[in-house]
Amino acid sequence: MAEELTDEEARGLDLITREGGIHQSDFWKEMDIDSRKGSRIIESLEEKGYVEREETVYEGHNTYLIEPVVNAEDLDFSLLMAGDMLSPFVGDEEVNANADRFSQWIMQLAYE
Repeated sequence: MAEELTDEEARGLDLITREGGIHQSDFWKEMDIDSRKGSRIIESLEEKGYVEREETVYEGHNTYLIEPVVNAEDLDFSLLMAGDMLSPFVGDEEVNANADRFSQWIMQLAYE
């Protein structure tokens, strides 16, 4: 995704990313642009691989939910790590604060 963005595309992508996703009609309002221009910006961002559109119903109208594309290489898992130990809070099970696994993870944080 190294393709250059126009100022309006960059501003639109920032809005979409900041919101974690936005409905198309709200995008136009927040950007203070008309629907035609908003559609062009979104289509360009989608073609360049920065956003995805999903059909949805919002406030009784058919529209699109625009969401940022998240690439695995952009994710930072370092905050979940203590040394080479993954946080015990990652997963479905409940964490016992008195468990050895939790204590070891906390102790490892102290050594960093």
